[in-house]
Amino acid sequence: MIAGMNVVIVNRQRTKKINPRRLKALTETLLAELQLTEAELGVNLVGAREMALVNETFLQHEGPTDVITFDHLERRKAEGGKRNTIHGELFICVDVALKQAKEFKSSWQAEVVRYVVHGVLHLLGYDDLKPHLRREMKRAESRLVRRLGRSFSFAQLSRAAKLGA
Repeated sequence: MIAGMNVVIVNRQRTKKINPRRLKALTETLLAELQLTEAELGVNLVGAREMALVNETFLQHEGPTDVITFDHLERRKAEGGKRNTIHGELFICVDVALKQAKEFKSSWQAEVVRYVVHGVLHLLGYDDLKPHLRREMKRAESRLVRRLGRSFSFAQLSRAAKLGA
């Protein structure tokens, strides 16, 4: 694990039961996979109402969205241009994950994992505003989700799953 790593999972939604220890372990594995030297990350799992409020307050967009990323660092890059430190906060909407899971024939847990990866990539400097940048980010996101899927059963993010598994 990263020496200067702190991941905090806060569950403020009631739509689905979530095992925060499993999500924290998965997130720490993601950060280690990305070879970061330092990471401070808060992951807030919220419902549609809170996500809509965050979206409208900070981004002036109406309604809920899947993930919102707040970067608390000035852009610092390592040698070679790759950022090796993150300090940020993710807001992830479990209600949207449920809706998109149906749309993409996925599970809500896999969608939550995808949102964590997506948010972390934003903290690393990835951008999805232009089509060519969006494709690059989506490729990195899919690759990381597949890698995490080899180490973790996403279904175990449900609190109902065995905690020791």
